[in-house]
Amino acid sequence: MKAYWWKFLAAGLVFYSIIGGFLFPVPELPILHETIRNTYFHIPMWFAMILLYVISVVYSIKYLSSGETKHDLLAVESVNVGIIFCGFGLITGMLWADVTWGEPWPNDPKLNGSAIATLMYLAYLVLRNALDEEQKRAKISAIYNIFAFPVMIVLLFILPRLTDSLHPGNGGNPAFSNLDMDGTMRAVFYPAVLGWMLIGVWITTLRYRYRLIDWEQ
Repeated sequence: MKAYWWKFLAAGLVFYSIIGGFLFPVPELPILHETIRNTYFHIPMWFAMILLYVISVVYSIKYLSSGETKHDLLAVESVNVGIIFCGFGLITGMLWADVTWGEPWPNDPKLNGSAIATLMYLAYLVLRNALDEEQKRAKISAIYNIFAFPVMIVLLFILPRLTDSLHPGNGGNPAFSNLDMDGTMRAVFYPAVLGWMLIGVWITTLRYRYRLIDWEQ
């Protein structure tokens, strides 16, 4: 039972953040209004995605150094789950943009970078399915994964800061601060980030175990 404590914590944090996200008070801000509640859902999806991609890169490196198939399986399942969180991040972002910016996908460097990064990781999964030989597939996809991660970081966090962007925290547009994200919001936001990150790890471990059983048979 002690081994499952973090799973109970993950479920509790997500449940709390959902309740708090819909019911707790938020600052009254122009343009954003009640849509600021999407902070509790949109941003944690990206945090979970980044964590899973980091795990994937770590195990891709481990695979190249060890040749252990288990490391390759954990790397690919981390990407599989990361793509799911990426999809939720894109959907919640598009809904938010449609209300606050007037269209779901304006020509914004942050959004365009996220689309390219998503296609890049989808290409990783396509590459794996295109190769039949197990060791060759694992080695090539691991190398691709290691190079894809820094490119994704550049697309999401560096290039948008070098040009004008509607997205908070990029291109001179300030991120959420004490002026618009008060203590009540932070009391929900941080648990939401941690909870969804743990849920992402939980789902990955389940998929990995299933994949491992299938491989061993």
